[in-house]
Amino acid sequence: MKKYIWSGIIGGLILIIGAFLLGRFAFPNTLTSLPAPELSEGQRGELGIDKNVNEETIDSYLGRSDAVYRDLRMLEDPGNYEAIGGDSYLSGFVNGFELVPYPYIVNVKGLPDEVGSTYDGKTLFHQHSDGSYSENYEESMSILESLFPRDKVIFLMCGGGGYSGMMKNLLVELGWDESKIYDVGGYWYYGGENNVDVKRVNDKGEVVYDFYKVPVHEIEFDKLTEK
Repeated sequence: MKKYIWSGIIGGLILIIGAFLLGRFAFPNTLTSLPAPELSEGQRGELGIDKNVNEETIDSYLGRSDAVYRDLRMLEDPGNYEAIGGDSYLSGFVNGFELVPYPYIVNVKGLPDEVGSTYDGKTLFHQHSDGSYSENYEESMSILESLFPRDKVIFLMCGGGGYSGMMKNLLVELGWDESKIYDVGGYWYYGGENNVDVKRVNDKGEVVYDFYKVPVHEIEFDKLTEK
């Protein structure tokens, strides 16, 4: 009897090990290997947009469990982005990205003159004239670490590439690992297969925005402790 029991146990172990090895070789990890961040050439590089991981290639890097995907636009930006060929209202986004509006993180500087003024309300941080940052609230850093986890790869996107470059600069200045942050560029130039339309024309011929489709991280400033 013991002989048959041991034979069954050994046989079962062989089947389990065989299934594991078959799974490893028959279904290998299909995640595309990430190249090291590398700036694009010319004006795109000046904005901070990555040469290899950008609007044209981001579809290959979606769905990673080791990463977070952040779109830095506002649902309704006061700036006149139509003046530079964009949208002031969020017209769509790449599936998998979640909205964390950059103007809520820090006061905005360096926008094109044509855009004019944008949001100037409460922010988690303040950027000083020398480029340094200070916290406006006791909870500012913990919120930032929650939205942009230090142990994850971070993909940043916005409309034209400005906010995402600014956000990467802020994170690096505050101690994040630059080698794990990718400025993907601008949604306005995305033509991949994972687009989610927010802007549409209804039956009455009116332009409407289905903001309910957009995953947004809200910041409740009235519940924070000012420094």
